[in-house]
Amino acid sequence: MTTPPPAADSPAPDSAGTAQRRTRLLAAAAVSLRELSDVINPLGAKFAAAGFGLYLVGGSVRDAVLGRLTNDLDFTTDARPQDVQELLRGWAEAIWDTGIDFGTISAVKSGHQIEITTFRADSYDRVGRNPEVRFGESLEDDLIRRDFSMNAMAVRIGADGGQEFVDPLGGLEALLAGVIDTPAAPEDSFNDDPLRMLRGVRFVSQLGFSLSPRVFEATVAMAEQIDRITVERVAVELDKLILGEHAVEGIDMLCETGLAQRVIPEIPAMKLAIDEHHQHKDVYTHSLTVLRQAMDLEDGDPDLVLRWAAILHDIGKPDTRRHEANGGVSFHHHEVVGAKMVRRRLRALKYPKAVIEDIAQLVFLHLRFHGYGDNQWTDSAVRRYVNDAGDLLPRLHKLVRADCTTRNKRRARRLQQNYDNLEERIARIAQNEDLARVRPDLDGNAIMELLGLPPGPKVGEAWRHLKELRLDRGPMSHDDAVAALREWWDQQG
Repeated sequence: MTTPPPAADSPAPDSAGTAQRRTRLLAAAAVSLRELSDVINPLGAKFAAAGFGLYLVGGSVRDAVLGRLTNDLDFTTDARPQDVQELLRGWAEAIWDTGIDFGTISAVKSGHQIEITTFRADSYDRVGRNPEVRFGESLEDDLIRRDFSMNAMAVRIGADGGQEFVDPLGGLEALLAGVIDTPAAPEDSFNDDPLRMLRGVRFVSQLGFSLSPRVFEATVAMAEQIDRITVERVAVELDKLILGEHAVEGIDMLCETGLAQRVIPEIPAMKLAIDEHHQHKDVYTHSLTVLRQAMDLEDGDPDLVLRWAAILHDIGKPDTRRHEANGGVSFHHHEVVGAKMVRRRLRALKYPKAVIEDIAQLVFLHLRFHGYGDNQWTDSAVRRYVNDAGDLLPRLHKLVRADCTTRNKRRARRLQQNYDNLEERIARIAQNEDLARVRPDLDGNAIMELLGLPPGPKVGEAWRHLKELRLDRGPMSHDDAVAALREWWDQQG
């Protein structure tokens, strides 16, 4: 991969070490791209034969430099969309033009998702975020309109498969410095598309980078502009943020920039003031710690539901805070209030109903364990804990353990030992009972037959009564269940 010298306005490498790292990154990118030569080289040859240029661009180049290239490949070209379609026809395995109004043709080839977009030089009305699409005349026109410098690098794909790295806006230096900056003035970029502010914070979470001072200042000053963005797009970015490798730093930056106050204000609201008369744990800092510890407990891929539950588990505390006569602070029933707040906020962000209910239920249950004490629960209480958690039980285990952030090592050790004991009891009871699916010992048909009832509300009441007995007593024999049902029916008159 040949490399032209940095543009005049690009930061120059400030040391031999930086220059060496730059060389290593470009070499690593070249290796990544060579592994895709079966796709990239024929495509470059087809465009060159037709008299067009083809460039790998944007996130694809960034990820190649970082050694994390995926099967999603983005290209830009001076060819018009209809020309791109014609060039892909017969070569790609599938082609679709749903993005043709924005100059984009998509295709699939050998398991790779390919998007090829004609050079763009868009303008925005700065009311919404939809651009007035205008095709550009040069690669530079296309790169300058992109969101961040690290996404404004390109690799020219030659007719012979040769690759030339093109970086007129200092994207590689931004990557080397771990800085998120904009190609043009951030105020202009964010006025064009305010979602870019949220994307910047998302990259903090995904890459562990920091916002450049001017990007940070512009985001703080313009945070209210995020209100122009649909809640669906905001939710997509929030999910990418919370799933990032550096999610704690991402959430903190979301709050520091003021964006959180616009899109999920319940998180910065946890920054409760602490005075000398009413000392209490910093709820916001505690929640960040719980998120970090929950991430450490994940098995495999990042867990969206667990992470949201971890950062939101105490959002009910500001609304339930009470200063007690003894100088302490209480947050009675904050888990109940918090679960309601989770539902309200995530509905406003139009999250899927199942995701909302899972997160809210974890928030609702996260304090239940603290009534366990030193092995004080009955088997009935253990059954109810498992029953109420349902499929969320593995996540609840992680959330409760992550919620132990006390600096008192003796207390922390006792809490962990108590939870070890609870998990052992759950496993022991589960050996004898189907705790995963607690059902009454008689089903609805048996209840109707025994009591001579038609389908209706009374059958449901009887079923729920038998389930309560099942939770209290454990499995019952058929005769005992029948006797219990008749006793309950007699009491109903």
